[in-house]
Amino acid sequence: MTSRHSGSTGLPLPGNLRTVVTAGIFAAVCAVVPLMIGFVSAKLSSSSSLQLAIVSALLFPAFLLSLLKPRLLVSYTLLVWAVAPELRRLADWSEGTYHSVSLLSLAPLLAGATVAIPVLREIHTLKRPHMRLMLLFAIPLGYATLVGLAKNGVGSVYDLLNYLVPLLLLLYFAVTPFTARDIDKLLGTYANIAVLVAVYGIIQYLTVPAWDAFWMQNSGMNSIGTPHPLEVRVFSTLNSPGPAATFLVFALVPMILEKRWRGAFSWIGVLLVVVCLLTTLVRAAWLLLLVMLLVYIASSSSKGKWKTLIQVVFVALALFWIVPKLPGAEGLTARMETLSSIQEDRSYNDRLNLLGTMIPAIKSNPVGQGIGSVGQSTKLGNSGELGEYGIMDNGFIALLLTFGAPGGLLFFIALGAVARQIYGRVAGTNRLQLYGRLALAAWVGAVVGLVSDNGFSGLKAYLIWMLIGLGLGVRELIEAGRKEAAPAVIEPETESVLAGAKGQAAADSR
Repeated sequence: MTSRHSGSTGLPLPGNLRTVVTAGIFAAVCAVVPLMIGFVSAKLSSSSSLQLAIVSALLFPAFLLSLLKPRLLVSYTLLVWAVAPELRRLADWSEGTYHSVSLLSLAPLLAGATVAIPVLREIHTLKRPHMRLMLLFAIPLGYATLVGLAKNGVGSVYDLLNYLVPLLLLLYFAVTPFTARDIDKLLGTYANIAVLVAVYGIIQYLTVPAWDAFWMQNSGMNSIGTPHPLEVRVFSTLNSPGPAATFLVFALVPMILEKRWRGAFSWIGVLLVVVCLLTTLVRAAWLLLLVMLLVYIASSSSKGKWKTLIQVVFVALALFWIVPKLPGAEGLTARMETLSSIQEDRSYNDRLNLLGTMIPAIKSNPVGQGIGSVGQSTKLGNSGELGEYGIMDNGFIALLLTFGAPGGLLFFIALGAVARQIYGRVAGTNRLQLYGRLALAAWVGAVVGLVSDNGFSGLKAYLIWMLIGLGLGVRELIEAGRKEAAPAVIEPETESVLAGAKGQAAADSR
């Protein structure tokens, strides 16, 4: 007797076989991983053992979700990106030792890398446009990696992960069957996490917890203020004001635009996120917020434009009333006023000077410095200290330094190909067009944001490619819906047979 779960041969069907294999992998991992962690921990110092234990605790749920509930995976990885830096500070504070390089820095990347599991499982469903996009990015990344391995050593591996893991989200959303409701839940969850980050940031601004003060005193970051209430540039649970502002602003844009994306806290959450964003004092994030809102509004229908404009005006009026009443309001308003006299701002002039000094350096070395030459990855080959280009306040310069002239050109060509696909989603007329508009806003914001930093690496890249991936995945949703709604196609031969059968039935009835 043949089981209903098997084919005519009695063998398991492919779907059931996949379930069995997944269960086997899950059981093997559950059995082996604790033993491996215990063995490795025995060889490490107590500090490294603690870091490894925390990383493992963060990574294991991501692995489970990648196997069992892949549609919930990105929501969890957003949480890991948000809390891992704070856990690192707590670990350092509990030991009384500051670590400039920590295993916990890998936690968000490793958790994010688990999206490769559902991608590999469904890679056969990937369509040609997404394959072309990944190939376009793979060429400059491969080139810069080869140069980086030769010049920068192990730091290039870490930097490569910061580029690759976010890019995996394009493939993830292309092969994972998200519905519109799933996308809304993801954005709502992101909003909820952002509100919690904002609440902690406000607490940090008012009190400065001991572990955050410890980190400020030992990290050597002089630009984030002093560890006293109302004198700190808020970084909340993230690792500096810049990433904190980035995390908040990419959540805030959807929250302002659509009710379905505001999460559980609705407009109260919006105001909390805005207030925390202001306390970071990151003007580039404020401008990014404005750019993304304007792009979304400009690409909306006439009716949608007015609705969104009213919501933006509401937020602006609320801020106009709230900000003067906040503790330390003088510092916030002074920072905002610098936007009206940008030519006199030191940061602005430093960026201009950076252009003047770095452009000749790029011309003299068109090959590029390779992956691992810019940013935090320079610590790995420099005894925990930032390298020559560890701080780079211009994304265009950072990309050209990394990829060189040929690789940089190819990278921007790939970005252009992404923009072309996004435009195809926005130009359509359907109820899912709003996800395409959000993707367009993220793309424009990312490119404009290059004037201040390289947004295509690390946390910012993860958020950018998440929103773009959602927008590019709209086509998959539309096509799936059309296939379900389309009537069955009857071949001519079948149609003639059916007609003959109907005629015979009519004759029999007579």
